[in-house]
Amino acid sequence: MTTLNNILRLMRAGWVFIVYGVQLFPTDVEVPVILKLFRSLSSLFGRFKSDQPHGQRLAHALTKLGPSYIKLGQFLATRDDVIGSENARELAKLQDRLPPFSMDQARKTIFQELGRNTEEIFETFEPSVAAASIAQVHKAVLKESPETTGAGREVAVKILRPGIEQRFQKDLQSYFFAARLIENFHSGSRRLKPVAVVDTLAKSVELEMDLRMEAAAISEFSENVANDEGFRIPRVEWGLSAKRVLTLDWVDGIPITNVAELESKGMDLKRLARLVVQSFLRHAMRDGFFHADMHQGNLFVDSEENIVAVDFGIMGRLGLKERHFLAEILRGFLNRDYKRVARVHMEAGYVPLHHGEDNFAQALRAIGEPLMDKTADEISMARLLGQLFQVTEMFDMETRPELIMLQKTMVVVEGVGRSLDPNLNMWELAEPVVQEWIQLELSPDGRLQDAAEGAASLGKLVGEIPSILMRAERTAESLSDMASEGLRLDNATIEKLAREQSKQNRLARVGIWILAIALVFIAINLFILR
Repeated sequence: MTTLNNILRLMRAGWVFIVYGVQLFPTDVEVPVILKLFRSLSSLFGRFKSDQPHGQRLAHALTKLGPSYIKLGQFLATRDDVIGSENARELAKLQDRLPPFSMDQARKTIFQELGRNTEEIFETFEPSVAAASIAQVHKAVLKESPETTGAGREVAVKILRPGIEQRFQKDLQSYFFAARLIENFHSGSRRLKPVAVVDTLAKSVELEMDLRMEAAAISEFSENVANDEGFRIPRVEWGLSAKRVLTLDWVDGIPITNVAELESKGMDLKRLARLVVQSFLRHAMRDGFFHADMHQGNLFVDSEENIVAVDFGIMGRLGLKERHFLAEILRGFLNRDYKRVARVHMEAGYVPLHHGEDNFAQALRAIGEPLMDKTADEISMARLLGQLFQVTEMFDMETRPELIMLQKTMVVVEGVGRSLDPNLNMWELAEPVVQEWIQLELSPDGRLQDAAEGAASLGKLVGEIPSILMRAERTAESLSDMASEGLRLDNATIEKLAREQSKQNRLARVGIWILAIALVFIAINLFILR
């Protein structure tokens, strides 16, 4: 029944794509005759809507399909290696705005999660001020109680949409189903790891739909940035937070999009631009934990000219290896040392050694040298990283989701910075952050920490040696028994295996054309459309 439900859900999605004129697969992909009909229908409707870019039509179709498809579109906007740069640009504009659910439902959720009515907790509880695909936010004023940190404080109350977990779970099952078909039917897409892409989306959504995890992310992030000048985040009201409700300080500031008001208040726009960019780079490189949805709608400026970030549902992480990798790449391009950048890729194991360092360095030079004739405002660090990841495809570098997320967030951060200062020099701002982190890593404290981590790993390995030897001994004994007694497969066993296999394949044989029509063309669109 699950298979049939997946088919029906994807068939509905496929029809919406056709209605909006979304090209379901590239013209250079060979498909069965029946699927060519769907390609023709998509092209026909696409001509009817020819005044809109293809990516825009795709965005409209995803919006029509509802919350989980909106989230899928936003996620794919970070993966132009999967859907192509033009579609990614359009999906990046996808608005995560939906009509709010009712005040009665909001109050009901608060009672279910916190065990008290809103009237017992808040002096005032206002209608939704922002409604997105997963949750909506209300402004409220606290009453005095043992669970709160002060009466009269304004807070933001984030509440999950009713039934959103079940809705997402069903759609995610169909995404996995489609992704597995892609890997089976289209070998060229396997390098992009479509199942892994959906898995990353699923894990991200799972975290977003447990607001306790967002609260924990805010807490960790708050500790990291506690001493950062000019950057702050709201405080969690732990006593009024649960899985489906999150209560935070209300942010009273000017939206960073309102440049005119910032100027009218006499604020230093160049300083704010520098704060946004360097804060993001510092979080990524120093902490390995960064706000991965740092668009203009999530940034405010308070009366003390601090940048205040909100909405921590999507966070990115970089391991120590990836941070070394990023620092060395940026330093290598800053110094035009392309061989060093090539060596870093190979030492990290991202590019196979058989390609040769010199050949890879030559390809990197083709990216870096054109930048040397450009002015600071024409150089995009995010675009450079994007080109770098595209070039690495030629050298068999597999997709690194954490690096792609970093690069795409950097695109957004650059855009915010340049909206405040059109002449922003990303390289000038990045250099001190990179040097600061490298010096920290090379300091005695940094080396001691690395040594301690290495010793801990070695100790763990040593501790596991006895169990490893025991498993090896048991395996050897089993192999010896098999060799002496032989492996027997009688007729009854063969017949039983055949019956089981037939049972497993029956539904697939009956539904093969439905699968081909309803799933493959949707799957190819979502994961290999360029």
